[in-house]
Amino acid sequence: MLVEGSGNGYLRTVCDYVHLNPARARLLKGRQPLEAFAWSSYGDYLKAPRQRPAWLRVDRLLGEKGIPKDSAAGREQFAWLTEERRREDLGAEFKPVERGWCLGSEEFRQELLEAAAGQMGASHTGAERREAQEAKAKRMIREELKRMGWDTRTLRQVGKGDKRKVRLAARLRKETTMSLKWIAQHLEMGSWTYVSNLLGGMRKAEKFK
Repeated sequence: MLVEGSGNGYLRTVCDYVHLNPARARLLKGRQPLEAFAWSSYGDYLKAPRQRPAWLRVDRLLGEKGIPKDSAAGREQFAWLTEERRREDLGAEFKPVERGWCLGSEEFRQELLEAAAGQMGASHTGAERREAQEAKAKRMIREELKRMGWDTRTLRQVGKGDKRKVRLAARLRKETTMSLKWIAQHLEMGSWTYVSNLLGGMRKAEKFK
């Protein structure tokens, strides 16, 4: 999972999800603390730096929890906060971790999708590929509107069959997998059948040039 490290709590959420796994899976008995589960790095967070594996970094997560120093008092506060989280109903907060492929703001998600468009293979789900293509298509529309000096209001005001809209619709069909219905909706071009007819007319005109 790709996690935005912006300081907005995304790292804290995914780390809490991992550290609370033994409790959710009922692998602890009675009131056993989380560190009693041996197959987790959580217990190492509570140790002094020299007793931890060299690869384990704790500073980012302590900072996300508002703990300024990796000291005995800081680690004790971290343990207390994590045990308090254990008592909360975190189903809604953890749902994006369980079902998603990234965790972060919508801007972060769109940046990743735009970067991934055209690079996804068989290992990615159909939903991920569609989402990446949609992000690419939306970016193309934003860039073209900016180039023409248009905004969304202008887009609504310009005629459905405007040649500039038709050219952009043709690009979207050629360079993305978006449907005619999607294109018609996002370019304010009426019905998908109308867009289909416009594109067909454009292809015929180019053929006989």
